[in-house]
Amino acid sequence: MQTLDEMYKNDCIPLLMQEFKYKNINEVPKLEKIVLNMGLGEAIQNPKIIELAANELSIIAGQKPIITKAKKSIATFKLRKGVAIGCSVTLRKQRMYDFLTKFINIAVPRIRDFRGLPNKGFDGAGNYNLGIKEHIMFPEIDYDKIEKIKGMNITIVTTAKTDKESKFLLDTLGFPFRK
Repeated sequence: MQTLDEMYKNDCIPLLMQEFKYKNINEVPKLEKIVLNMGLGEAIQNPKIIELAANELSIIAGQKPIITKAKKSIATFKLRKGVAIGCSVTLRKQRMYDFLTKFINIAVPRIRDFRGLPNKGFDGAGNYNLGIKEHIMFPEIDYDKIEKIKGMNITIVTTAKTDKESKFLLDTLGFPFRK
């Protein structure tokens, strides 16, 4: 069985060149990075939750996340500038392909009532955004040891110029989009 990066080189590049009539192999869109982000608004009352979320995100991604802090104070949310409110991690190169393989083949089929990934997540510049309600779909997370189920955002950044190119790229990589 070939890995996702081998599949991209051997299968996706020829398909994309044929579909979009690229003259040069460097014009073909490719994956640039994947950003995993957990926004934790409840961390204002319970600062310990940031540590737990960072540990869980590092287990999922295989890389230590950074703790994101509030840029400005918002009185209605009782938020002060500099308070930790989330964590995020950026995956590139081999870790990105490893995460994507695990996400497509193992985690996505474990989503409850799964009918395919939404087609609305493209941003017009060739990137795909996806929100997940339960982070327990990843097999590394031990369901018994977590205090609270958290959501996360996954952003897949590509070098594609249009959403059509990006969707075709992700389709050929095996993303299970809704029909």
